[in-house]
Amino acid sequence: MIAWLSAVAAVTVQLVVMVAAAPLVVGLARQSRAWVEGRAGAGVLQPWRDLRKLLLKEPVQAEGTRLQVAAPVVLLATSLMVCAQVPLVGTVSLPGLPGDLFVVVSVLLVGTVALAVLGLDSGTAFGGMGSSRHMTIAALVEPTVLVAVFAVSIPAGSSALSQIMNERLAAPSTIASPASLMAVVALGIAVLAETGRLPVDNPATHLELTMVHEAMVLESSGRDLAWVELGSWLRLAALVGLVGNLLVPWGQATTASPGALLVGILTLLAKLALSAVVLGAAEVFLAKVRLFRVPELLAGSFALAFLAVTTSYLVT
Repeated sequence: MIAWLSAVAAVTVQLVVMVAAAPLVVGLARQSRAWVEGRAGAGVLQPWRDLRKLLLKEPVQAEGTRLQVAAPVVLLATSLMVCAQVPLVGTVSLPGLPGDLFVVVSVLLVGTVALAVLGLDSGTAFGGMGSSRHMTIAALVEPTVLVAVFAVSIPAGSSALSQIMNERLAAPSTIASPASLMAVVALGIAVLAETGRLPVDNPATHLELTMVHEAMVLESSGRDLAWVELGSWLRLAALVGLVGNLLVPWGQATTASPGALLVGILTLLAKLALSAVVLGAAEVFLAKVRLFRVPELLAGSFALAFLAVTTSYLVT
């Protein structure tokens, strides 16, 4: 009973940290991009101000829509579940909440479908175009995420993400292995595509011919748009945090003690901050890939992940 309560406390702390940090990750990425471009920027706290403003507004819904309220809630709920399943602050998992790789990817896919349905619900050609592009990208991203994380799970002998992290902490030599590096690179490319970042999608654009994420949320407003934005930011922070922990697993809490959780929180915030700065600054030097070239990029990342799996089996 005590162990179960400790696990509940650890997962709750992780959820609170992620909800507080996700908008800051986006704000820091935007601000670092502004600094590199020579602009003042809106500030790191601007996403939080946007959320507060949206939550105070009543949503306006087009006539005949049925899922404008449900789809954002489903996206937010799946994003929170992913944040609870992925070992970010620590490797302490909640009994009954599976942190298995295949379950996590399935939950991510539910949120992806909810976002696509949101774009289709209004019945506009622009929303349908964004949803079509979104699902095309998702069909190529999800297998890459599965195969890439499966490659790093082979040394651990388990597809549970917490056990994978514990194995990397116990055997640091696996972190710098060729299979691990290829898998992390493939996963990083997949994360950029999944979260709508450059070079797959430009989060700062509003051009009709290039938008993917923004095309699906144009009909959302008020609280509905706030849930969509927060859910998308949580997915970005969780996946970036997962990549950061795979590269540098040290600092994660292996127990639910207050001291270990505090170290895990500070370490996670440092990793997220560094990742956000690198992500925002790197986008200045990246050009958006043409839509018909995106499958080639994602196919290359899948091939890299598949090579990582093959190498893992050959080495072990």
